[in-house]
Order: sequence, then structure tokens, then C-alpha cells
Amino acid sequence: MEIRIEAVQIAESFNMKKFRTDFRAEANSGSTSEVFYALVENERFLYVFDYGVVVFANYDAIAKSEFVNFIKNYATTLVDLDLSEEYRIETDETIQKVLVKNNYVTVSQIDSSLMRIVMLNIAQSVALEYYEVLTDELITSSKHYILELEQHGKLSISKTNLLKYIGKVLNVKNSIVDNLYILDDPNLVWDNEELNLLNRHLKANFDINTRFKDLDYRLQIVENNLTLFTDVLNVRESSRLEWVVIILIAMEIAIALFFH
Repeated sequence: MEIRIEAVQIAESFNMKKFRTDFRAEANSGSTSEVFYALVENERFLYVFDYGVVVFANYDAIAKSEFVNFIKNYATTLVDLDLSEEYRIETDETIQKVLVKNNYVTVSQIDSSLMRIVMLNIAQSVALEYYEVLTDELITSSKHYILELEQHGKLSISKTNLLKYIGKVLNVKNSIVDNLYILDDPNLVWDNEELNLLNRHLKANFDINTRFKDLDYRLQIVENNLTLFTDVLNVRESSRLEWVVIILIAMEIAIALFFH
């Protein structure tokens, strides 16, 4: 038996409360931030996360497309990027422990708890890829300003545009901080040694923890650049104010001399 899984980043976030109210299926498990469905009648599994990722298992192209169109109604901001990841689960009743490979995992048998762990890790991987793309864009744009400082010794960016850039950086960072729980392990792994082992192997396979540390490092670089740009802007504004004061004083002296 083989189950094919695909995780897709559809939006920045979903309105989970409204989605769960409108989606007519009984959840296997869930919370305010995620919901997992084991749809027994058609042997499908579905996992939806409020950070905009949906994971499909045993869905054909038509069923997948129909659900994507449905859940877009609950998206705050759609992601215009082709971010997805595929994986599969194979069964072999003769094996004694799970075997995790790059593109598939082999298990002795499949149940909803196992499916949830596998689908969760794939969702985390896709979400991290989305944040990696965002931070790469921020670093690329900041390199332009750094090169300008190196070549011309000044920034041509206006105060308004710089504040917009700072706002964009802070928005990305806050989004990541808000969704830090995506790296948390579900409670069910603590009660099952086999699931705990599977979860740890999958995290290692997708480099979840390593990629998060790299993401945090890149965000720190962007923050350092922001501090530099803000200091340069403050110096520029301070210099401008000093000239305004000098001009006003000069005008006051000139007026005083003229009338005396």
C-alpha cells in the first residue's frame, strides 16, 4: 500500500474558526490553529493549518483543486508562489521499525496518528520554505542599499520608503514569531515511542530545526541592516535640521541688520 502526500502553501493565514464551521466533515483532532481530518469513506486525510498550509493525502488532482478553491474563501492573503512538497508513505508488514528516506517513509502499518505526524512535518517544511523566500527577498533588497552606501556614502531612499521597508521586515518577523508553534511537537508523540521516533527522524530528514536556526540568523542580519539604515537616516535628518536652524538664524540676523 502507498499513500501520496502533498503539502501546499496557499495563503499567509486562514480563518480557522469560520472554515471549521463551514466545512462539513467531522474532525479527527484539532485546535484553534490546526485541524486534521481522517475521511474514512474515501480513505483520504486532510490537514489544515492557520499559517496557510494545507496537506493532502490520497487526493486526486480534481479533489485537490476543488478543496483549494473552497479554502481560498477563508484566506487572509493568498500566496502567489508555487510552494509545495510531495512525500509518500509505504507499508511493509515485515519491518520492525520505521524507515525514513528523502522522498518516502516505510512503516509496518498506517493509522491516523501516524498520518498526522508525517503530514505535520511536511507542513512545517513548506511553511519554512515560504519564510525562507520572504527573508531572501528582504536580504536581497537590503544589499542594494548597502551597495549604495559603499559606492556613494549615502542612501537615496526617502524616509517614507525606508519606513515602509522597516514595516515590511517587522511584519515578516512578527509573522514568524506568531507561528513559532509550527515547530512544536504534538502531544501524541510523548505517549508513543514509535511515533516519537518517527517524528524525530522526519524532522532530521526535512532539516526542520537547522533551517529554522538559519532563518533566525538571516532575520538577525536584516535587523542589523535596519539599525544601520535607521542610524544613517537619523544623521541625515539631524544634518538637515541643523541647516534649517542655521538658515533661520542667518535670516533673523539679516532682518535685524536691515531694520537697524
